[in-house]
Amino acid sequence: MEEVTIKKPTKKELEKKGVFSWPIWEKEASRFRWFYEKEEHCYIIKGEVTVEAGNKKYHIKQGDYVIFPKGLRCIWDIKSHCQKHYEFGD
Repeated sequence: MEEVTIKKPTKKELEKKGVFSWPIWEKEASRFRWFYEKEEHCYIIKGEVTVEAGNKKYHIKQGDYVIFPKGLRCIWDIKSHCQKHYEFGD
């Protein structure tokens, strides 16, 4: 299984990728299963999430740029209201 990638890009890097023009998804605190049919890139605007994939846990928070690989099965555990810009790849 591929790893979830978490980065801390600069505002300039985010602007270059066009992140701020991507759609916004948001969800209240909750816990649910998810499967990634396509690779997803997202930038966390606010909130705190733990994503459990296999026996790994990824702690994601405001300001993180996250890449979820295609084929990933995981559990999202949203600790506080989450907002993110997102874009799906291949």
